[in-house]
Amino acid sequence: MAKSKDSEGGQTVIIKKYANRRLYDTETSSYITLDLLSQMTREGRDFVVVDAKTGEDITHNVLTQIIMEEEQRGENMLPVSFLRQLISLYGNSMQSLVPQYLEASMDAFRKNQLQFQQAMEGAFAGGPFAELAKRNMEMFNAAANAFKGTGVPVPPAPAEEGKAGGQTAEEVAELKAQLAALTSKIDKLTK
Repeated sequence: MAKSKDSEGGQTVIIKKYANRRLYDTETSSYITLDLLSQMTREGRDFVVVDAKTGEDITHNVLTQIIMEEEQRGENMLPVSFLRQLISLYGNSMQSLVPQYLEASMDAFRKNQLQFQQAMEGAFAGGPFAELAKRNMEMFNAAANAFKGTGVPVPPAPAEEGKAGGQTAEEVAELKAQLAALTSKIDKLTK
């Protein structure tokens, strides 16, 4: 069986690990690498790794192996002090609480990350920043086309009626107020 239903209604891919350390994806009927499992994890794909001979669930061991390989590549996310504290909790009376605490902490981190991304998207979706970003992209594309030799002229920025091409002090003050509000939102999200 290549897939099974997980608790959220999605499909869980079964990966078999053979004695020769090769990983077999039963969904695609092909051998895969730890790098591909790492990519699947980043994409939010659910999978279970089982020992091909015994059927034992070894997902935890394989995920730990992926973390070790990522750390060896120089992409250190786990500070030495954290690792020492984690090791010191093995055999401690608090050991049983650590997994739930770490999982809750990661869930909170993910929620904060999502809120921050949504706030940033919302901040630049409309208003003066959106128009400014649009103008900058038009100018960038025109410059890129000029370097490519397509010779596409740069469209002039639309001038507003009654203005001499510059921003009024009122517009600048409004932009500063919006920037201060965004900074305040970011500060709240990171606390």
